[in-house]
Amino acid sequence: MSRHVPYLSVLVAAVLVPLAAGCSDRGDHQTSGSAPESTAAGSTTTASTGAETPSTTSVGTVVPSYADAERAYHRGNYEEAAGMFQAYTESNPDNAWGHYMLGLSAWKQGDDTLALQAFDAALRLEPTHRKSLFNSARVLIETGRPRDALERVQQALAAEPLSGEGLRLLGRTEYELGRPDEAIDAYQRALALDDRDVWAMNNLGYIYIQTGRSTDALPPLARAVEIRGNVPVFQNNFATALERSGHFTSAALAYEAALQADSTYSKAAVGLERVKAHGAESDTASVDVAELSREFQQEVEQWRARSAVADSAGTVDSVVPGESTQESSDSATP
Repeated sequence: MSRHVPYLSVLVAAVLVPLAAGCSDRGDHQTSGSAPESTAAGSTTTASTGAETPSTTSVGTVVPSYADAERAYHRGNYEEAAGMFQAYTESNPDNAWGHYMLGLSAWKQGDDTLALQAFDAALRLEPTHRKSLFNSARVLIETGRPRDALERVQQALAAEPLSGEGLRLLGRTEYELGRPDEAIDAYQRALALDDRDVWAMNNLGYIYIQTGRSTDALPPLARAVEIRGNVPVFQNNFATALERSGHFTSAALAYEAALQADSTYSKAAVGLERVKAHGAESDTASVDVAELSREFQQEVEQWRARSAVADSAGTVDSVVPGESTQESSDSATP
């Protein structure tokens, strides 16, 4: 999906695509609906190298400072940012963060080839540069290379085994490799570390729905909408799980909530019409979202205890099996 960028050639930076598109590792999956990263395409944390003054080339051309290029990125001017970071890295080739930000800008701009080249340049300077490993993995997933992505995620987790972002991205990668059980394990491990990781909840629910376990999807998705009820992907995926579990009245309410958050969300509109056709004949009571949320929080405590046992046995640093989403907001939608 590379696109040519005119100014010095540029580039880029979930739940899986949420069932309604939400896997925000660019966070990562989707329920009956549309597709992160999250991805999300994932987390876009940046680091500044401090105040800098523009330097000048031998022909008198002013080289953009890191700070100026970063400001262009945060304004959403990704083409401009990519061009500025490309000029910056040519003048400062040993700054890994400069290459990383070039990769992120190129990815956001849509130039996957330049993005990977820039992330790889950062990794040649710093082989354990976590953000370059994670975001290059996201680009590899989006370009149909999940096996290559898995190597990078595992490399990052080998250096930082208790990374919630890494485990979420591991879940996304395992799912893309056709290994839902390993993906579920990775998302559970991510949630044991951070029980408010809503994208991991969304992507976990998405996988449950996609594997015919819609009832199991209800607790994590209920918790996600309890924490972030204004995210249409979460509401849509929750509605999908409710609908497939036979709770048509409650599904209609969740689809309506998705449309309140985003009136243009077509999947939710289609879903709402579909459940209205069922009426309330087989669903006379609404679902207790708070109770489902409490049920999920109890599940997380069990996963946390399991992780503690694994840690005491010296196995917690294993990064196989398991990979998870959207980036960040890696996201997914059915």
